[in-house]
Amino acid sequence: MSQQNDIEYHIDTLAIRTGHDRTFEGEHSEPIFLTSSFVCENAADAAAKFSGEIEGNTYSRYTNPTVHTFEKRLAVLDGAERAVATSSGMAAVHAVTLAYLKSGDHVVCSRAVFGSIISLFEKYVVKFGVDVTFVDLEDLDAWKQAIRPNTRLLFIETPSNPLAQVGDMQAIADIAHAHGALFAVDNTFCTPILQQPIKFGADLIVYSSTKYIDGQGRALGGAVVGNHKLLEEINGVIRTLGNSMSPFNAWVFLKGLETLSLRMKAHCASAQKLAEWLDAHPKVEKVYYAGLPNHAGHELAKKQQSGFGGVVSFVVKGERQGAWTVIDNTQFLSITSNLGDVKSTITHPATTSHGRMSAEAKQAAGISEGLIRVSVGLEDIDDIIRDIQRGLDLI
Repeated sequence: MSQQNDIEYHIDTLAIRTGHDRTFEGEHSEPIFLTSSFVCENAADAAAKFSGEIEGNTYSRYTNPTVHTFEKRLAVLDGAERAVATSSGMAAVHAVTLAYLKSGDHVVCSRAVFGSIISLFEKYVVKFGVDVTFVDLEDLDAWKQAIRPNTRLLFIETPSNPLAQVGDMQAIADIAHAHGALFAVDNTFCTPILQQPIKFGADLIVYSSTKYIDGQGRALGGAVVGNHKLLEEINGVIRTLGNSMSPFNAWVFLKGLETLSLRMKAHCASAQKLAEWLDAHPKVEKVYYAGLPNHAGHELAKKQQSGFGGVVSFVVKGERQGAWTVIDNTQFLSITSNLGDVKSTITHPATTSHGRMSAEAKQAAGISEGLIRVSVGLEDIDDIIRDIQRGLDLI
């Protein structure tokens, strides 16, 4: 499929057909270029490619055809000009901080983000003279009040991990742009199938492709998506520091993109059923899933998303002991902090994904001891419910 015709096709077709330029071999599936370097025709050709005078591959830390195919396909799905692949989702977030921040700058970040992102900002980014303010994702007044003359970046995750808080992307984008700041959105939970943040004012989109984009828990990777000018800075960071995506992992993610739309629809359908069942269970104190009408972000999620996602979090009675009882009595759900897999996973955020946060930070982020997060896989939903019910009956 030629790039100039991409806009004529629906997203399900784009996820399968875009980005692949067949080689002279005429392959049907995308090839894997497992090579560290590329041979030039002569010294002048090498000099021209290294200087950027002509396009061409020289070294896989800089560019690789398989990685480039993944980047082109992901960018098209997001309605963006460009994507730059990274070695992990956290490498993508780190690249954003290195590309656009300097000593003396200020960042406003939602408290409702993945725990490692909070650690990155609190423990490491601040070491280089960057000040960080954390605010409530849903409190627009707090975002406005946090802005300073030196604010350069506003960062959110929506829906958030693990409480499914929903941020008003257009409103926060307007706040950022009114003050000359960039607006970045972690779109890992929704993927471009359910949500395209650029349509709501985002300058940058960040992904952990380890999650739903892969979909089968096989490979680590990430990406930053945006326009050509902004992404050139990200590309410079990646090629210099070397936290680039491997060709094999890029090929795995390409295969994941081919089935992403089908999988996301199935994840959403099962997660909705689980959330509704949990919401009626007497041992469950609260359910966090934007697909429930009683969720604070339900109407906003309907506006921004085409589906509510596959992650359901809930608080059980008995605090940590109650949560661990539920987790330990599952028989096939995988006890792991990864998510976005065809296999359902279950975890206790307070002692795993958010375990390194201080007690005060956990409290501010709403990470309670009774909280359980389930990434709903593609097993039969009745089996998933029975596996969780087993532990709930023991509380």
